[in-house]
Amino acid sequence: MSFVIVIPARHASTRLPAKPLADIHGKPMVVRVAEQAAASGASEVWIACDDARIAEAATTHDIRCLLTRDSHTSGTDRLAEAADLLGLPDDTIVVNVQGDEPLIDPALIRQVADELASHTESDMATLCHPLHSHDDLLNPNIVKVVMNAAGHAMYFSRAPIPWPRDGWLATPAASFFRHMGIYAYRAGFLRQFTRLSPAPTETIESLEQLRALWHGYTISVGISQQAAAPGVDTASDLDLVRRLYLERQATRSHDNPSASDHH
Repeated sequence: MSFVIVIPARHASTRLPAKPLADIHGKPMVVRVAEQAAASGASEVWIACDDARIAEAATTHDIRCLLTRDSHTSGTDRLAEAADLLGLPDDTIVVNVQGDEPLIDPALIRQVADELASHTESDMATLCHPLHSHDDLLNPNIVKVVMNAAGHAMYFSRAPIPWPRDGWLATPAASFFRHMGIYAYRAGFLRQFTRLSPAPTETIESLEQLRALWHGYTISVGISQQAAAPGVDTASDLDLVRRLYLERQATRSHDNPSASDHH
């Protein structure tokens, strides 16, 4: 299986200005993301950015980079432009890896690419993992997903779905799934998606993937038993990720004392 990774990166950020360039122990965050992405087995890894400063950082660290328009309203729009700039054939699998997830597990990236490759009936693919915390289920910042028997998404919501009519204790713990914000598309569908009108449900929930469901497209959802590593939205998130990065490096050094730090 062959797939291409595109990492959309926007310089402006209301909560954390210049977020892609935030330092993670000696390298910009978006470069750390690209290094994790490269370990997934992708045929190519590209950063698609809107600012020359990000492009310069990518080039300095030998990461392929595309300078895209600064008018895009979403990462998906930036991905579609990247697919056009690269001249990707319609059947190319393109994985969208968020530029603010420097701790992302390469295995998850490959899993979502595999999910789409093995489900030819689906237009795009994403991942989820079992959700066991009642607090997380009620948290509107944590997106939930419900699938049908074929493993296709029926709906994504910030609300706790499905709602247990007979109470939480009477509901099996394995009934709830947290959506993970990683997507795989075929390049042809990526081009189609950006031409679709926004869906009412998308506007209400502020979840772009609902546009695909609203227009009748199919999203295949793979289940991972591991949760995704935390991403970076705020300064406190950045502090946490820096600390977790050091902990990972310490663990790797302990497990393999001869290994040098390439990541």
